[in-house]
Amino acid sequence: MISHSRRHCVVELQALPSRIGQIRRIVSAQLRHWQLDPLIDRAALGVTELLSNVHRHAQPDKTCVVEIELRLGRLTVSVIDSDPRLPVLRTTRAEPLETCGRGLALVEALSEAWGVRERPDGPGKAVWFSLTAAPAPVAPAHPVSIAARPVREPARTVVVAVEPGTVPAALPVPDTVPAALPVPDTVPAALPVPAPAPVAVRPG
Repeated sequence: MISHSRRHCVVELQALPSRIGQIRRIVSAQLRHWQLDPLIDRAALGVTELLSNVHRHAQPDKTCVVEIELRLGRLTVSVIDSDPRLPVLRTTRAEPLETCGRGLALVEALSEAWGVRERPDGPGKAVWFSLTAAPAPVAPAHPVSIAARPVREPARTVVVAVEPGTVPAALPVPDTVPAALPVPDTVPAALPVPAPAPVAVRPG
């Protein structure tokens, strides 16, 4: 059975090896939902160790409850079972490659505080650890690069004042202009000159 509110999550289960991996995924998903990604590894490892202790030592059965609570900037993870015997902190050094069985020494190392309390509603106990709840960092905004292109200005008209004496009198004639234009055949060589009118002379 799984029940959860905005800042509280409770999972009831049998502390069996096949269920411990499932609880790790539930804890990771819940912390990701609360935007507490930096705490996922430590919280999942701590709850794995506490469930492993229940699997090895709890009597008369392995029924337990995992409770995750976020309050006042602090995340608390508790594993509650029905065995009234209190756990003992392991004093011998664990092997470096061990993934479980390091007991409360590992819980003490990865958490900021831990402890044991009796169940108020019956026989049993709750082993808990807490972490400071720091929200996941926000990725910085990537700057947008804008390629600047040069703006071409329109061509400007340049007016130059020239003195009259500096302009040449005649421009050179290009080679393509013929030296003389042909005379058409229809033009007569000479035009007829009319005869003068007779003049009358009176004797004086």
